[in-house]
Amino acid sequence: MRWRIVDKMTHFPWRKYILPLAAALLLHVELTATLQAMWWNLGVSGLFRNPQMFILGAQPICHQLPGLSPGQKKLCMLYQDHMPSISRGARVGIQECQWQFRFRRWNCSTVDNRSVFGSVVAIASRETAFTHSISAGGVVHSIARSCRDGELSRCGCSQALRPKDLHRDWIWGGCGDNLEYGYRFAQGFVDVREREKNHPRHSRGLARMMMNLHNNEAGRRAVYELAKVACKCHGVSGSCSLKTCWQQLPPFREVGDRLKEKYDGASEVSFNRRGTKLDRKNPKFNKPTKNDMMYLDESPDYCSPNFETGSLGTTGRRCIRDSVGTESCGLLCCGRGYNTYKQTISERCHCKFHWCCSVKCQTCKHVIDVYTCK
Repeated sequence: MRWRIVDKMTHFPWRKYILPLAAALLLHVELTATLQAMWWNLGVSGLFRNPQMFILGAQPICHQLPGLSPGQKKLCMLYQDHMPSISRGARVGIQECQWQFRFRRWNCSTVDNRSVFGSVVAIASRETAFTHSISAGGVVHSIARSCRDGELSRCGCSQALRPKDLHRDWIWGGCGDNLEYGYRFAQGFVDVREREKNHPRHSRGLARMMMNLHNNEAGRRAVYELAKVACKCHGVSGSCSLKTCWQQLPPFREVGDRLKEKYDGASEVSFNRRGTKLDRKNPKFNKPTKNDMMYLDESPDYCSPNFETGSLGTTGRRCIRDSVGTESCGLLCCGRGYNTYKQTISERCHCKFHWCCSVKCQTCKHVIDVYTCK
């Protein structure tokens, strides 16, 4: 009986069953490790939306926040009053991501877990590059504004030097947004998650760490380089004979537009021979600068639901039948076709001004065609 059992095991088609199972198990382990809670979970958790929930000096709260790495928890304890600003920055980044990709197959949807973006971040793709860039930019933007508004104990108005090209008769010294502090703090808080890990040369972990750090920097630079000089006029009867000027943050929509351009022109990279740096995979393309995005993996098509790729699919998404852009039914529906139905919408119309002082409107109803992907 014993030899019969051995003989059966010898002829058992283990390659057919065991190897795929082992591969699936390894993939599951890798996804689980990648999909750990991320710091940008602060943007959707709602913990800091109620000011009463944040009490200065309550250090244990830093250990209760989901998504913080050990280094970020230490910074949280040192800069507790910065955490609501970081939360706002993460939230602004997520909202801008969803705006920029609202007509794309991948529309930056958040999922109901602490990874926020789901399995998408397990792939080192263009989409993951954008999430890192826009989130880091959101923290710079939020911290710089909080400094100016006097919400943080470690910083105040901007101490930036007077621009050389500013008119000599204009005053430099209004309370500007503190971009310098916002940039430095965001660099320390966001990047510490990557820098506290050690990876061997040529390893996948090292490549991913370097990719994330590069894209974080691209997001911070987008905010810094789009900053403007704002001025206010002074003078008799609006003569504007004198101006007071200061440093001002760009609207975050401009940051999102800039990073969306960098997403479209992102560079695919791989290790150099020494396995210590990432370089463009195709030498025909321009070498990526610190302002550009980079990625390691090609993006999936996001047409069908797929847990491994983080795709939610496009079934049920609204599309525009006559468009030629990414929102067109042909592209968004991945060739599956679309459904058409009628929708009645109500809106204000025939508004008239009545003296004094009110505006009265009628309610008009329209029937429109709505198209959704099959």
